[in-house]
Amino acid sequence: MGKKVAVESQLSNIKNYLKERGYEVVELEEYLLSKNNFNAYDAVVITGQSRNMLGMDDISTKAAVIDATGMTPFDVEERIKRL
Repeated sequence: MGKKVAVESQLSNIKNYLKERGYEVVELEEYLLSKNNFNAYDAVVITGQSRNMLGMDDISTKAAVIDATGMTPFDVEERIKRL
């Protein structure tokens, strides 16, 4: 079974790539707004511009946060595989 990953909406190429490879992927913004548990996901993939997503600086998670700046979808998947 693939890992669960929340991906920022601007990173649609990464989201699509991961889905094609069997990962369970949700859009990060949708996920935050629905107030789901971050710990249910293995990784959160963001752009470098969104370190303080939606002004929420008090979010705590055990999920790995991956800044995809300068990374290809393959690079992101390789990082996720190492978790």
